[in-house]
Amino acid sequence: MTNLVRIGVLKIGCLGIGLVAEYIIDERAKREDIEVFVVGTGSKMSIGQCLNAATELEKQRLDIVLIISPNPGGEGPRPAIERIGKSGVPTIILTNAASRKVTKEFESEGFGYLILEADAMIGAKREFLDANEAALFNGDVLKVLAITGAINVVVDALDKVIESVKRTESPELPRIYVDLESAMTMSGLRNEYAKSKAMAAHEIARRVATFSYEGCFVEKDWTKYVPIVASCHEMMRAASKLADEAREIEKGADTVFRQPHAKDGTRLKKSQLMEKPTD
Repeated sequence: MTNLVRIGVLKIGCLGIGLVAEYIIDERAKREDIEVFVVGTGSKMSIGQCLNAATELEKQRLDIVLIISPNPGGEGPRPAIERIGKSGVPTIILTNAASRKVTKEFESEGFGYLILEADAMIGAKREFLDANEAALFNGDVLKVLAITGAINVVVDALDKVIESVKRTESPELPRIYVDLESAMTMSGLRNEYAKSKAMAAHEIARRVATFSYEGCFVEKDWTKYVPIVASCHEMMRAASKLADEAREIEKGADTVFRQPHAKDGTRLKKSQLMEKPTD
């Protein structure tokens, strides 16, 4: 087995999962089997910035590339992604449901993908969105993704690719649409009421995506699109509260499922606060 897997992360624009993507595979900074190099374009996705970021990433000797973007098929991201793909490094695209069609098009070019149905688009209108609103929305998104199991799906998929590379195998890249069923399967929730609340949270977050698209791109009258995008953020806040309630139920029963990484990358398991994680 190889001693170290070098992972490149290219962030193009802002996606909720993108805020923590490089941390969820090494949450305590104790893994000795991976090294991560991150390049990003900030919130912008112009072709110049995307290609510059891809160029920086190409300077690294990488074993895996993870590309995170809410719009991988855009005129800026797509050329950059295709450029990375030509390098021959196993590449996975992490995006949301709005990009489902174009992401699957990348499959024929050898890319893997993880599409998060609940990682909905933010209400990006000047009359509504400021720094605080953006931070609050993404915090709510992350809580939904974490508690409903969507983040566990991502971590599990990435860890499998990492393990394949460590064994010097050609990795089977994930091609997963993370919907309600696949997320909940990995949630680790035991209480049926907790599961019900988490399911409701995921479904509300999924619906935000459709409504937010209407507010950002379809409706042109600002007196109409402002209430739409505001309601999207209220929906995500409600989803976050339901997800939080689900976790509180599990905490009350001392059944919170945890999977910390060991130093060698193994995901350990525990379900009671006062117990040691084991494999």
